[in-house]
Amino acid sequence: MVKPGLSPEGKQRYRCRACREGRGRTFLLADSYAGQASEVTQRIVEMAMNARGIRDTARVLHVSPTTVINE
Repeated sequence: MVKPGLSPEGKQRYRCRACREGRGRTFLLADSYAGQASEVTQRIVEMAMNARGIRDTARVLHVSPTTVINE
């Protein structure tokens, strides 16, 4: 692995040396958006089952209301 620098959000980027002779795509190890984490998805479902509102759930979990609706 090679660390070619930081993303615009300030997270470490990585690149595989074996892929395309070192010129492959870069990737991040951590999710860039909290709404993609499985723990957040589980909490959204739990809060919906307890009759919590969409906007309230989004506010508590620091995700967008659209993410709550999609889950």
